[in-house]
Amino acid sequence: MGIQLKEYDSAAEISDNLDGEISRVKSKLGDYLRRLDDIRALAERSKKIRDMVFKLAGKKADQENLGELNIGDLNVILDASPFHELTAIEKVVRSQQDRLSLLQKARESLDWLDEIEETEGIKYLVVERDGAPERILLKIS
Repeated sequence: MGIQLKEYDSAAEISDNLDGEISRVKSKLGDYLRRLDDIRALAERSKKIRDMVFKLAGKKADQENLGELNIGDLNVILDASPFHELTAIEKVVRSQQDRLSLLQKARESLDWLDEIEETEGIKYLVVERDGAPERILLKIS
């Protein structure tokens, strides 16, 4: 998402936007957590089967990353296993949890905005990083 500059007409609009963003992140996080539970169970079953096959074959599990390619800064997994998907989803879940925490802290910091009554002629220029206000400029128009 990055850094953006947004203009709002009221303090309430900033709060409403932030509340909406928090709701969207919570919803996404819930979806990822459900998906994480599903893939975690699949990864555990896959590991048990893999370990059993290697044990029956009298072989050690190969720890090499044969199906991974690095192309510049991009890591490509060929024939991705449930473990690869589990790792990817865990990374996304951590990122969403961090973002939610950032948004919630920003919302707590903006409680004073709820006390500002409608002030005609004031615009609110807000510098946002990943949807969370970082700086608010009160601009008289």
